[in-house]
Amino acid sequence: LAVGWGSGVDAAWAASPGGCELVQSIMDCTGRWLSSVPGNLRGDTEELLLDDNTIRVLGNASLLLYPQLWRLSLTKNRLELIEPRAFLSSQGLQVLSLTDNLLFTNYSLTAAALSALPALRTLDLAGNQLTEDMVSVLVSNLSTLESLSVARNVIMRLDSYVFTNLTKLLELNLEKNYIFEIDKAFEGLQRLQRLNIAYNYLPCLVGFDLTQLRVLNASNNNIEWFLTPESDDLFELEVLDLSHNRLLFFPVLPQQSKLHSLLLQDNRMSFYQRLPNGTSLANVTVQFLIINGNSTNITTVRLWDELCYSNLSSLRLLDLSQNQVWGLPDDFLAQMPSLTQLKLNQNCLEAFHLPEEDPLAMLTELDLSQNKLVELGLKVGVGDILSSLQLFNLSTNRLRALPPGIFTRTRNITTVDLSRNRLDLCPQAGEAESVPCVDIRGVETLTHLSLAGCGLRGLGGRPFQGTSLTHLDLSDNRQALSGDPGWLQDLFLTLQVLSLRNTSLSSTAVDFSALNSLVRLDLSGNSLVAVPTSLGALRLRTLDLRDNCLPALPDVAQLPLGRSLRELYLSRNPYNCCTLGWWDALQQSEGLHIPDRREVTCSHGSQKLSPGALPQPVLQSCRWQTADLALLYLVLALPTCLTLLVAFVVVFLMLKEKLLKMVKTRCGVSGPY
Repeated sequence: LAVGWGSGVDAAWAASPGGCELVQSIMDCTGRWLSSVPGNLRGDTEELLLDDNTIRVLGNASLLLYPQLWRLSLTKNRLELIEPRAFLSSQGLQVLSLTDNLLFTNYSLTAAALSALPALRTLDLAGNQLTEDMVSVLVSNLSTLESLSVARNVIMRLDSYVFTNLTKLLELNLEKNYIFEIDKAFEGLQRLQRLNIAYNYLPCLVGFDLTQLRVLNASNNNIEWFLTPESDDLFELEVLDLSHNRLLFFPVLPQQSKLHSLLLQDNRMSFYQRLPNGTSLANVTVQFLIINGNSTNITTVRLWDELCYSNLSSLRLLDLSQNQVWGLPDDFLAQMPSLTQLKLNQNCLEAFHLPEEDPLAMLTELDLSQNKLVELGLKVGVGDILSSLQLFNLSTNRLRALPPGIFTRTRNITTVDLSRNRLDLCPQAGEAESVPCVDIRGVETLTHLSLAGCGLRGLGGRPFQGTSLTHLDLSDNRQALSGDPGWLQDLFLTLQVLSLRNTSLSSTAVDFSALNSLVRLDLSGNSLVAVPTSLGALRLRTLDLRDNCLPALPDVAQLPLGRSLRELYLSRNPYNCCTLGWWDALQQSEGLHIPDRREVTCSHGSQKLSPGALPQPVLQSCRWQTADLALLYLVLALPTCLTLLVAFVVVFLMLKEKLLKMVKTRCGVSGPY
């Protein structure tokens, strides 16, 4: 296979001595069981990949033949030592990967070798069992470094001496170590832009003052506090990831920054402006005592008002999911006019009020799923709300109804997830208009709607009138199809994906033949004993028939369905092992994929068997079961008849004389002589 590199011009692989492969100027010797660098490769090699070999020592003469080398990778070897003069002939080396080796054994000699690389820009030392002292020695003379990774080592504490002289460093990766304390370790890194300290054991980040940093990943630590000193300095920070920590409060962020992504998922955070019992804490302050050497600094903050202290006008993504938020402070969202994505799922929200003034005019995605919502507040009015909103996730709450006209006032809504709520759709046939229901009629922009597990009790009337739905999920509604099937008529032209999983669907309950645009249909989890005949006229690409009561499938090879189908799910049905002609036909169908092929079984008596490997006794039994009964009876009766005939002949021959005498005696007349 030819692989294009660089300018995109196709390059042919060429065999090279030692079993390596050459493409343009890149020599790939990965996984060749090499114990040393091959000495017979091309002298103009610029990139040399020696990953996944058994090299223990990179000797002084190992790279003498490759003076044009600018990238060297020795990942996953057993490298213990790089001799001090190993790189003297490779002064142009810029990228060096030494990941997953044993450099801790001779790190001081290896450090001497690294110091002879005047052009080195990127160094990866991940997975070498290095301590902070070893790292300090290894990088002490690498002033040209721009990217350094010491991930997956055994670093525990970072002091100011560890990264001395790395004045040009732009990116530093420290993830998956054992760091529990950082003391002025980054003060000399004035150009640092990306810092990854994820998967460590940091208890807090206070006094954050890296104004030049653009991306900080501090996820998966034990951080309870994130505090930035009060300052008028402009922070370049754009992305802050504090997810999967133990934050108790909203972080105290820089007063001026360029922050556009704030990730706070999976913490213990809440807001305390008002407690659930109505108590107000608006005027209560909290003091932090920060001891740094001989100096003590007391910082007083009002944590529930600190949002005013931080400028969040540039924030576009805010992820507060998996916390303990039961309510948001007043004007919390008003400070984020640029917000496009807001994730509040998996919290404790019981109510959420949509602002009518539309401070979130840029918001396109709002996720309120998996809360305790019983109310979605909206002031009565005629103006638009969330005018840019496209995706609205309200699944898994306790909602019984939504404010009237909520979707017609969002204007650009395309995707709504209302699953796992106790909702009904308007109109409710035969019931009073006062019955709570959700009205989506006339929402022309709506294309994706999920109503799974809502306990729908029949889709009366025309609940989808005026919509352009392409995706509809009605799964786990066992009474949804009990009413008039006329609900489908408004979806004939647009619907492409339909899920009727676990809806008590029978084989004749729904006529699918008019759904000309349908390409994916899920009928799993029902009690179908036959595939609906109306499917034959469709041009489906995906059909799910799992968990039904199908003994066999029809032959659809000559129908539109058979020609268009590309993916078919069939498992967990009681197929008859003696009627598998349809299965053989599917195996020969070109372009058809059965993802659960290995899970498909058939029944023969009490046995569950694979249809592709039936035992010989089962095949013989099936032949008897499927034979023509008239012919079978004839075959069984013929030996019996022949046996009786032969017995009659034998008896007749044995008793012939006696029978003749007996006849003659009884019937004979004496003749004259």
